[in-house]
Amino acid sequence: MAFPVLSTYRLQLRGPSAGDAFTFADAEKLLDYLDGLGVTHLYLSPILTAAPGSTHGYDVTDPTAVSDELGGPDGLARLAEAAKARGLGLIVDIVPNHVGVDQPERNPWWWDVLRHGRDSAYAAFFDIDWSVDPDGRILLPVLGSDDDVADLTVDGDTLRLGTLAFPIAPGTGAGGGAEVHDRQAYKLIGWRNGVCGYRRFFSITSLAGLRQEDPAVFETSHAEVARWFRDDLVDGVRIDHPDGLTDPTGYLRLLRDLIGPRAWIVIEKILGVGEPLDPTLPIDGTTGYDVLREVGGIFVDPTGAEALTDLAGKAGFEYSSAPEMLRQLKIATATTTLASELARVCRSIISAVGVDHPQLPDAVVALLTNVGVYRSDYLNLSALLSAALAQTVTEQPALAAPLELVSAALVSAEPAARLQQLCGAMTAKAVEDCYFYRDPRLVSLNEVGGEPECFGISAAEFHRSAAVRGRLWPQSMTTLSTHDTKRGEDVRARIGVLSQVPSLWAEFVASWQTTTPAPDATTALFLLQNIFGVWPADGVVTDELRERLHAYAEKAIREAAWHTSWNDPDTEFEDAVHAWLDAVVDGPVATELTGLVVQLEPHAHSDALGQKLLALTVPGIPDVYQGTELWEDSLVDPDNRRPVDYAVRAGELDRLSHPKIRVVRGALQARRDRPDTFTSGEYRPVLATGSAAHHVVAFTRGSDVLVAVTRWTVRLRHDGWGDTILPLPDGVWTDRLTGSRFSGPTPAGVVFGELPVVLLERSDA
Repeated sequence: MAFPVLSTYRLQLRGPSAGDAFTFADAEKLLDYLDGLGVTHLYLSPILTAAPGSTHGYDVTDPTAVSDELGGPDGLARLAEAAKARGLGLIVDIVPNHVGVDQPERNPWWWDVLRHGRDSAYAAFFDIDWSVDPDGRILLPVLGSDDDVADLTVDGDTLRLGTLAFPIAPGTGAGGGAEVHDRQAYKLIGWRNGVCGYRRFFSITSLAGLRQEDPAVFETSHAEVARWFRDDLVDGVRIDHPDGLTDPTGYLRLLRDLIGPRAWIVIEKILGVGEPLDPTLPIDGTTGYDVLREVGGIFVDPTGAEALTDLAGKAGFEYSSAPEMLRQLKIATATTTLASELARVCRSIISAVGVDHPQLPDAVVALLTNVGVYRSDYLNLSALLSAALAQTVTEQPALAAPLELVSAALVSAEPAARLQQLCGAMTAKAVEDCYFYRDPRLVSLNEVGGEPECFGISAAEFHRSAAVRGRLWPQSMTTLSTHDTKRGEDVRARIGVLSQVPSLWAEFVASWQTTTPAPDATTALFLLQNIFGVWPADGVVTDELRERLHAYAEKAIREAAWHTSWNDPDTEFEDAVHAWLDAVVDGPVATELTGLVVQLEPHAHSDALGQKLLALTVPGIPDVYQGTELWEDSLVDPDNRRPVDYAVRAGELDRLSHPKIRVVRGALQARRDRPDTFTSGEYRPVLATGSAAHHVVAFTRGSDVLVAVTRWTVRLRHDGWGDTILPLPDGVWTDRLTGSRFSGPTPAGVVFGELPVVLLERSDA
């Protein structure tokens, strides 16, 4: 490794065909700025060749080549060299689970498989289910209906239907389109059939799964990654969705052997509350969703839970029934959205044990609803599936017989892996992509890696989790925002303040429902929090913001799938929601929203600074998502991939008048100046004393850094600090953010005299 990873800065790259291009050359122009900010590594979104126009890069079409649109291998080399000259390194996001096949002609491997079928040199590269079709053809659910086959036309060695193109096998091109289609190794079918001939990324048909468990597939698809490390271009990798692989642990071991013991490896792993990361994995940690939940949760005021729960109930969301709703969502997801995957699991079970049972699908789904994590076959979770089997049999004794078949089949590799792959997909689609758009209690909790039923976290949990991470996973990533978060960090911080003023929020909601009634009260309660989260303090709603709000509302109500959905949109309901949204923006609600934002903005900013400082200083390697060194108002993707104005940020870095960039720069430069303190220094809670002690979260890193932040500032502003004392350890402590100096037990009102956060360094050490 050229440079130790102390912090990362996430950049979303995209080529010119995606619009608002941001390439290697553009990243190179930021190096002086990022160096001045204190960053040690640029963390790049996927850089391998992706589908034309891709705005994210996760639809890789050629894993063997760096994207020419981004600058190609020469552009990557120039960026790496320029970064290295400033003492900076590169981290790259790689996508082993799947490749993009939306435009088959753009993916050489996929095109060859479609042309030659089982005889293709790449037939074993993809996780194809050759048995699902009686004729052994690859089922491609890409048509509006099966009848569309009749409209296929022959164009040389290609079959075409509108913008769709598929290869024709040699010697099979005579005749009309439908006739030629019947001779191919693939079969085009309607997407509503609920059948797919290959493993997908969740339910996304345009992303086809790779068989990384095959050494030839791994070697071929990682040759370019290996070159980056061999040529000393890259210091580490972020692994996208390893839970989707057949054998994540085996894959990570192969990867570690390939790129070496010093490379930094973090995985996109969503851990449940209380779920530990398998300590035997040859990695440095996760991408930090567990820390996101903890850092955000510490600012949520638990005293607001009852009132906000009641408010949700009045809007039609009965919280006591939420667990059953979630269970039913998982069942519906597995039996409809993922019906093809469920059928394949059942076929693999039957093949392994030689016995079928009419209730086998019911048994598989019931079992998975009781698993509680994305994937349970990691070594440290070996007892979890047994417990889920026991619970399922207890709850549904009639399923004991088919569950015995499931248990017997799990000693075989294929059914065991397919069950786990279905479990993760079912959980993601039911929880992240549906339930998180339904629960309207406090939507800042509805975040990737979050559990909304946990209304924030206690200081006790926060400190314990941080201390354990410091011992077991000191190089795991910490983060507040990613390309996958449902809303940006500052938006969540502002929404979180509502936990401190639940009665005030309930009064406003009741008033707005009277003056500007919504087509559905639960939907309105959910959307109003998000609107509040991004509402401008000056009350000026630009055309751009209006468009963003409408785009978010459409996505939210379709993901919730209560009144409309992506597959079956209810235009009448959607039109009503859009009309209501315009009425909110243009009517009396807007004036009251502005007033509420102005009233609560100081508290939102306080929490935003607090969570930012914590994320940058708790055990782990912090990532700063692009642009979040200033206040940001992002909603879910693609909103959070909008271009960033770095000229503004460079100016703020020079002036250091913006409190957030002061915090980011101060913490990142402290990490760079004191690497041992932050990578291996002990984490020890510091407990304030006095009447307002619960408003302080503080800890030391090593013997020379102390971090303290304030929380729940609405009550604090009313009651004041009183006799609250922060017991500083021996020595003289200087705040890197303000230059103030303290020693000994110090009144909290003095410590937080200028900012609601402090980053203290021992200046006499």
